Amino acid sequence: MQVKIGDAGREPLLTNSPILEDEGGMHQDDLAWFAVQVRPRHELTTARILRNKGLEGFVPLYTSRRQWSDRQKDIALPLFTGYVFCKFAAKTKLPVMTTPGVIRIVGSSKGPIPIAEEEMASIQTAVQSPNICPHPYLAIGCRVQVKDGPFAGLEGILVNRKNHKQLVLSLDIVQRSMAIELDSYSVIAIGDQHKPDSGCITIN
Repeated sequence: MQVKIGDAGREPLLTNSPILEDEGGMHQDDLAWFAVQVRPRHELTTARILRNKGLEGFVPLYTSRRQWSDRQKDIALPLFTGYVFCKFAAKTKLPVMTTPGVIRIVGSSKGPIPIAEEEMASIQTAVQSPNICPHPYLAIGCRVQVKDGPFAGLEGILVNRKNHKQLVLSLDIVQRSMAIELDSYSVIAIGDQHKPDSGCITIN
């Protein structure tokens, strides 16, 4: 999926696929994914600059249909507003911090906190769905695993929205969630985190 940003003629930015660049000989074991908080509406611009610095960046997108008085148009928007995901070595974070639009690298007083590879893999798989959308952040609920289809193996929180089953994937480090429609796939309940007020569907 390619999206052109800004003025005509600017090069497109790969969005729902990681931006792959030369790592300059850095050992792969030193690299990890981090959440980078950026200025509002600067997600794609900042990701392009990071790419030009030779870093691997990722901006998950979803499609939103906007209605004007005379037409409709589908536009691509960031799933996690205000955040870009970037893969780099924590000890060499200066190129990230000096990038225009970057506010901070999400972490603690001890330094940046890496995101687990499996969490990033889940997000990268989920954004391939045309039915993905942002969702209010959910930390707990009825946890399930998808049994079949292209999202088999994904785990998240099951919710019922307008009589449709949705799988909510949450990234705790940035307190953001996204939802995928699951009506055509089977899911099984895992764990014992069910709460009656969480909006979950009981799995029989």
